[in-house]
Amino acid sequence: MNATSLSFGEATELAKRGERIARLGWNGSGMFAYYVPGGKYQAQTEAIKGVFPEDMVPYRPYWALKTAQNDVATWNPSTSDTLANDWVVVDGN
Repeated sequence: MNATSLSFGEATELAKRGERIARLGWNGSGMFAYYVPGGKYQAQTEAIKGVFPEDMVPYRPYWALKTAQNDVATWNPSTSDTLANDWVVVDGN
């Protein structure tokens, strides 16, 4: 982890450039948040098939979280997260 603490706004801008970010206070091992830019993906479920041309589903940018359970979930930062100044960049190694 980078030792410099950042605001959520600063961390967000770095995440948009491809960095992994986390709060110093997160106790889950290996957790980090990352930005997923908008794009398209092939329809995966019957519920959405046939809705978009060529079954390519457009999606908006969103946050993802690499969890302590070693999977990925969508993530919505809490109010405390957005007001904190203990965000850091997580090394990719």
